[in-house]
Amino acid sequence: VSQSRYTGAMFPIFATTVGSAGAANITFSSIPSTYTHLQIRGIGRSTTATTSGQVYIQFNTDTASNYSLHYLYGDGTTAYSGGGASQTEMYAFRITGASAASSIFGGGVVDILDYANTNKYKTLRTLSGEDRNGSGFLFFQSGLWRSTSAITSIKLYPSSDNFAQDTSFALYGIK
Repeated sequence: VSQSRYTGAMFPIFATTVGSAGAANITFSSIPSTYTHLQIRGIGRSTTATTSGQVYIQFNTDTASNYSLHYLYGDGTTAYSGGGASQTEMYAFRITGASAASSIFGGGVVDILDYANTNKYKTLRTLSGEDRNGSGFLFFQSGLWRSTSAITSIKLYPSSDNFAQDTSFALYGIK
């Protein structure tokens, strides 16, 4: 059945779950250009001895200062905001660290808009969070990759150490 008639529908492209050895990063490569938008859904933990951490995102192996971002997050008591221009990465998810209870994972969704359009820069928006039995964070972020290249690969990696076992990410195409 042709996918072309399913405007707005989501189709799985890749999915991965980290094994017992952990993983320094997760990379989705050879992303087809046949969709309008991409979405990443995930749950995660890092091996860092903290209760909380970030997952960063880069496109097409670009490690130069071509990213900008704005964020807003809260912990139930205080709201925080900020941003940055000329960054080497953007935020993707908020995840728990190894000091959080072992059954608690951070989770979220990243939308990458018009990823294959070669006439404009690429934007993303994220919603993620974590609950640690009454404490935790809710995190909103928007980002810009200053490139007109179509996105063909996406790298996700934690702010320090590795992804812990059972961290899972799935990439979807949206028609």
